[in-house]
Amino acid sequence: MVTSSHEVMHRIFQEDPGVFTRTFRTLGLTFDEPHDVSLLPTDLTEIRPLERRVDTLLRFDGEQGGSFLLAVEAQGRKDSEKSASWAYYAAHLYAKYRLPPVLLVVCQDERTASWARAPIHIGPPQWTSLTLRPLVLGPDNVPVVTDPAMAAEDVPLATFSAITHGKGPYAAAILEALASALKTLDEDTASVFTELTELGLGDAPAADVWRDLMAIPLSFFRSETSRRLRAEGRAEGRAEGEARLILRLLEQRGVVVTDEARERISGCADLEVLERWFSRAVTADSVEELFVAD
Repeated sequence: MVTSSHEVMHRIFQEDPGVFTRTFRTLGLTFDEPHDVSLLPTDLTEIRPLERRVDTLLRFDGEQGGSFLLAVEAQGRKDSEKSASWAYYAAHLYAKYRLPPVLLVVCQDERTASWARAPIHIGPPQWTSLTLRPLVLGPDNVPVVTDPAMAAEDVPLATFSAITHGKGPYAAAILEALASALKTLDEDTASVFTELTELGLGDAPAADVWRDLMAIPLSFFRSETSRRLRAEGRAEGRAEGEARLILRLLEQRGVVVTDEARERISGCADLEVLERWFSRAVTADSVEELFVAD
């Protein structure tokens, strides 16, 4: 119920807008005297539907009862309009769910990340009514996952690393590690992360690298041939099994292997070198590309 006292407390500012500046001057907050004041409608309902849609919204419930909302926004460039949108998201989510919201902004370049990380202050310089501090993940603070073993331990993190660093100098190495890690997953799960990575890379140059890596069906690595070769490798020695797998992979991709190259691969006993050759065999256009850095 709206009481008369409530009416008076806000109507007085309609009758004498100057009371606002005079009152706050006594509190040490100096606002300029207005030269023009317009009375605006108090109904904030949108007459025209205005779509405001956060990219992803998650609710986190802690073991100790602490719950919060995580609103995730992917940001590809600076956008002055986002300040108002993000503040709206935070306020609306808190009003709707009565849970503390956290805004997470994900960026693919450091300049955008630096811009997004700046606090958003809403209100006049004399008094900030609302401050929003986004959490930002970008190339400067997301780990670079180039170790296949580390990628296999946490494929979602490796995927996120690949997407975040998709425009950086480590993109190819991260994608190779991720491609290797996907071989350890079942085909359905691997397909999900394969698609997420491709969509996340967008039109970045690294997207072509990813498509080349994925040109080899993941099913090959789980096929009877692959399992047999690895089994033979365990029986005859890991190096020999890895060499056989490299040769079969090159054959599957249609890469011509000379007798000299075949002998070099088959005769190598260094597992580290063989694993390096295997990674290159996934995208190499010629067998010579396996040995270029060796």
